[in-house]
Amino acid sequence: MRSAIYPGSFDPVTLGHWDLIQRAAKLVDRLVVAVLHNPTKSPAFSVEERAAMLKELTASLPQVEVTTFHGLLVDFAKAQNAQFIIRGVRAFSDFEYEFQMALMNRKLAPELETVFLMPKEKYSAVSSRFVREIGSMGGNLTDLVPEMLRERIAGRLKKE
Repeated sequence: MRSAIYPGSFDPVTLGHWDLIQRAAKLVDRLVVAVLHNPTKSPAFSVEERAAMLKELTASLPQVEVTTFHGLLVDFAKAQNAQFIIRGVRAFSDFEYEFQMALMNRKLAPELETVFLMPKEKYSAVSSRFVREIGSMGGNLTDLVPEMLRERIAGRLKKE
């Protein structure tokens, strides 16, 4: 069974994330979407809320599992019996960081392969950071986040 991990903060999940989940799910038998718990950040949504939104979003994809993790990604990937790590790359600046991360992961776990996927062009500028910023000012999130989650995300982000 070909198994991959797609890790991220997903704070919040964007259409770019959703695009990569759907495309990665076609490449493997099992895709684990893993929400990172990072205690050094102050997220807009709790780890549990992000995982719940991703579970709702991926309910129609039986080969996709959603879970949370903390610690080293390579340790989590080994525990999940994954052979691949999926990473999204939107721009050259993303690639530079992701390339360094992939090399370090290879040093820590040579049996894991990192697969880089590019989102569709229309999502190349979409990031969780921009979604949080636009949403906090009451901006339109229509082309940025999945429709089924839009009201929930917009409601949380909008500052009163």
